[in-house]
Amino acid sequence: MLDAAAAFGTEAARLAVPAPPSIRLAYAPLVGVLAARVARRLATRAVPVDVELWPAGWSSATASLAAGEVPAAILSAPFPPGFTTTARFQVTVGHLAVPAGDPLATVARIRPENLSRHGILLPRNRPPGSMWARLAERLRGRYRELTDDIDDFAAVLDLVSAGAGLLPAPHLLVDTIRRHDIRFVPLDGAGLRLMYGLSWSPERTSAELMTLVQTVHEVLRTR
Repeated sequence: MLDAAAAFGTEAARLAVPAPPSIRLAYAPLVGVLAARVARRLATRAVPVDVELWPAGWSSATASLAAGEVPAAILSAPFPPGFTTTARFQVTVGHLAVPAGDPLATVARIRPENLSRHGILLPRNRPPGSMWARLAERLRGRYRELTDDIDDFAAVLDLVSAGAGLLPAPHLLVDTIRRHDIRFVPLDGAGLRLMYGLSWSPERTSAELMTLVQTVHEVLRTR
């Protein structure tokens, strides 16, 4: 009886402690390292914030923002209209992912203009002025369209290895992925960059959301 009473008291005390505030953050898989740093920093604040990380493609993230399923998302341009987008940053795309056995795997570097005989993997969604649109113009029609958006670059490497095409590779991918069947060849003079930012609804602000916005800015300043 005494043991049961003690156990009950312990559980009651645990339940009496308020749970830390929490927030859900959608993010593009390519910037997962940034999202993880944001979550770690929020967890160590004087008033910790528990972050639920949700990797999501552009279409899923924007749909969830519009439905109010997530209060914020780190995603690539074009940024969804009707939302505030802050903490913008660029990711350089300076390499081309090729199969290890491809003749291009042995070259020191290559220019986009010299890829006219090769199929390059591009998304169908290429807004005017975007990196993908500018690259498509330089490739003069020699590319293969995949899904609407390329969000998970690491997953597309499977298609590269299978010979489906070559993939423009952001430096975040080159720095973190090691595969024996893939080689990353430097792109010379490409000047390609992807734009990312934190999008959130000004109509659904909360203390946790504002803390998240502030923390993303802090992490970007110290990366």
